[in-house]
Amino acid sequence: MGRFGVIARAGIAGLIFLMLTACAAVYRNHGYTPRDADLEQIVVGTTTREEVATLIGRPSSSGVLADSGWYYVGSRWRYFAYQAPQEIERQVVAISFSKAGIVENVERFTLADGQLVTLSRRVTDSNIKGVSFLKQILGNFGRITTDQLAP
Repeated sequence: MGRFGVIARAGIAGLIFLMLTACAAVYRNHGYTPRDADLEQIVVGTTTREEVATLIGRPSSSGVLADSGWYYVGSRWRYFAYQAPQEIERQVVAISFSKAGIVENVERFTLADGQLVTLSRRVTDSNIKGVSFLKQILGNFGRITTDQLAP
């Protein structure tokens, strides 16, 4: 076995090493959820919305109706080769407030607590198919009478 054989074996070993490391999964974290130690500083029935903002920061999501709650969402995703990304961990911290801005409840949810929600994609069909914009405008021109213009 000569010099060429040693180089060939080293090249093959390097190629195998590169192929194995290319198949390693990549993990990415998205979002933010406060730690339990930080949440313990919040006293239900006493802490205000402004104090929560000072203690753990403002969230990226809040309640839709009257800003009734704050939601901190954090997730961990696994990316592997050609496969679609997979969410392997999710935590949601929900802090609800009274109308006076006092903390009513603090809850933590995980991926296991979640439910799959099917979105309904109903779309109303347009009744003006095949009618151009100009035809729509000029189509009403003859339909206006003088008694409709008079106050």
